[in-house]
Amino acid sequence: MKRFLFFLGIILLFSVSSYATNLRVGGVVKNEHGSPIDEVEISILLGDKVVLHTTTTSNGSYFIEGAVQDNIDPNNLFVELKKSTYKTEKRKLVDILKSQDENHNTVYIGTLNQTMLRAITPAFWISLIVLVGIFVLISFEVFHRTVAALIGASLLLFTSYTLGTFNENYFVISFEEAIHAIDFNVILLLMSMMIIVGVMKKTGIFQWLAYKSYAISKGNVFKLSVILMFVTAVASAFLDNVTTMLLLAPVSIEIAIMLKINPFSLLMPEVLASNMGGTATLIGDPPNIMIGSFAHLTFNDFVINLAPVILIILIVNVFVMKLFFGKEYKKGKVDNVDELLVKLKEEYKITDAKLLRHSLFVLGFVILLFITHGMLHMEPSIAAMAGAALILLLSGADITEIMEKEVEWATLVFFMMLFIIVGAAVETGFISMIATWVKDLSGNSMVLAIIFVMWVSAIASAIIDNIPFTATMLPVVAYLTQTIPNAGNTLWWALALGACLGGNGTLIGASANVVTAGLAERAGYPMTFGYFLKIGAPAMFISVTISMIWLLIGG
Repeated sequence: MKRFLFFLGIILLFSVSSYATNLRVGGVVKNEHGSPIDEVEISILLGDKVVLHTTTTSNGSYFIEGAVQDNIDPNNLFVELKKSTYKTEKRKLVDILKSQDENHNTVYIGTLNQTMLRAITPAFWISLIVLVGIFVLISFEVFHRTVAALIGASLLLFTSYTLGTFNENYFVISFEEAIHAIDFNVILLLMSMMIIVGVMKKTGIFQWLAYKSYAISKGNVFKLSVILMFVTAVASAFLDNVTTMLLLAPVSIEIAIMLKINPFSLLMPEVLASNMGGTATLIGDPPNIMIGSFAHLTFNDFVINLAPVILIILIVNVFVMKLFFGKEYKKGKVDNVDELLVKLKEEYKITDAKLLRHSLFVLGFVILLFITHGMLHMEPSIAAMAGAALILLLSGADITEIMEKEVEWATLVFFMMLFIIVGAAVETGFISMIATWVKDLSGNSMVLAIIFVMWVSAIASAIIDNIPFTATMLPVVAYLTQTIPNAGNTLWWALALGACLGGNGTLIGASANVVTAGLAERAGYPMTFGYFLKIGAPAMFISVTISMIWLLIGG
């Protein structure tokens, strides 16, 4: 025992005498657009020897502290930064401050903020090929969209943990990054609102609303479609567009079945209007929330600058929808409208008034939380989850039945897999490359900046999720706003209009589109990618063109 204590003392004495110097290094790592980079491996080198090691946090910052050998040469300290898909950087640690801690040990304090540049690696091409390939599979309906997205996400992760294990240049995305890429705010919001709508369906409210909507239109199906479009747009300006479609799509399907017309003649104008209406306010669409937070823009700023042009776009698209569905609207014409209304009034009644009162109370509570969630710093999904829990408690509904029959699990899985695929494109630099291209082409021209920011945002948002794309574009637009004379907030409006309206371009361009397609499919009317593209793409191009002209003339 004495021998053990003797050797232990010798070891401790050696440690104290050899490691009496502490080193503290911190900083922030960003990409070329000024966005923070997480999970960068930071190594502090003394010559060629690694003495300290850490990784950056989600905001790109790092801080590392530890004991190093005594009597080190500060001029021999380096910082090495490594992350797959980025060029490895090795920088000398300069501006080192020498101090002493409370134990009178020597402390060297250094700071290094570094910008890392992208490297085009095999991982970049893998993520790009998978992204394009999945888009093609969904477009040509080779597989169900959920199966296609699952194949893509699985392939990316499988490649990362097989080829990427032996060669980091093939590492596309880690499991942790994939989980982080999934926007659970969207997933939980969708699931919770599906539960609320599923319980509300038991009251007969949607059938009753179908009757009332038809009664207001007095049998004119085109007028009915216009009413539903504007109701959808206004609701989407204050709720999110997914929630609006979850509430209104069942009503529209009931009306279409009642009139014996194709439900798409009502659903398509509505879902396009939901994405348009959501563009008009700060809280209507996630990109607007991100832009408002980053650029310090208020609710009134969005309404004053975007609502007028959105109103014009809605009016123009009313006639666009008549062009597409005019013949279908004529099929819904009824000779004796009054007689049909009497019949519908008798058939489409409220079946459970007590449950309806509970449901409306819960829905009102959720809407109030949606409107005030910014002030409460509450994610919209939390409001929806609270509403779902409350309505299940008040209604006594069978949770197993609701989960099995009302929650669109295929839609939720599709979103999760798509988030991973887009997340891989972000991690490997494809989205960043688009942003760099926009910045380089725009130069100092306000006209070019408006055109490129708006159209690139619109086309990109039609193909990939607009949330990560908007996040990447925020520092780019901020840079352009600062460098272009008299830019004001115009480029922020260009980004908002492009990112939000671009979602109308394809079936996968906006969450509301996918949810509406899922509801229609469950009702027996599968909505194909090609069908949506045929109507949504022209509506998107018309809307974005009007927006561009509006901004160019100083609207």
